[in-house]
Amino acid sequence: MPPSTAARRRPSPQLRQRAERIAAQLACDYADATCALRHASPLELLLATILSAQCTDDRVNRVTPALFARFPTAAALAAAPPGAIETLIRSCGFFNAKARNLRGCCRALVERHGGEVPRTMDELVRLPGVARKTANVVLGTAFGIAVGVVVDTHVQRITRLLGLTRQRTPERIEQDLMALLPPDAWIDFSHRLIWHGRRVCSARRPRCDDCSLAALCPSARQPAARPAAQSAGRAVGRSRKSAR
Repeated sequence: MPPSTAARRRPSPQLRQRAERIAAQLACDYADATCALRHASPLELLLATILSAQCTDDRVNRVTPALFARFPTAAALAAAPPGAIETLIRSCGFFNAKARNLRGCCRALVERHGGEVPRTMDELVRLPGVARKTANVVLGTAFGIAVGVVVDTHVQRITRLLGLTRQRTPERIEQDLMALLPPDAWIDFSHRLIWHGRRVCSARRPRCDDCSLAALCPSARQPAARPAAQSAGRAVGRSRKSAR
């Protein structure tokens, strides 16, 4: 279920203003930020996002061309012979479980939605292998529908460093971000923060001296900014098993 408005904490005007300044700076720095998962349709994005659990986007992008070429539709993948999907996605890790999710998801798409990807959160999260984060990715990127904020490990770690949330789970972090930012900022904010995490604020070696958000970041102002960032990265690592 989506986070209810009542469940979200009410941020102070000062915190809301700082969040909007952060979003504006990210928009300047990463105006062209997009989803890193390569796809040509909502179905391809859905399947790629399921594969991306506990796996890098780069690895998924190496695997999906062959997968999509052999199984171009939900019906084709749902009817895949035993072992065919597993062989193609083996390098993504947890390939047996992911293959089950891909098959189950596509069977559900065929049986319930005529092979098409639905456009509502409730329908998406009922598909095997799909939790709120995956549904947010598909709705926002494929359909431009802002239902929530995608919280991956970069977003989870950096929003805590920025002091935008004190929560530790993706669901609660999403609630805080939805309360801080207007809905028309939700989709792009995640893409841009993910790019920022990959290019500047990495978990292992954050480049605080080169960061355009340093003046807005409580962690950057601390003498021990780098250890703080690394500690946040470890905290995220402990919770990476959250469902996608």
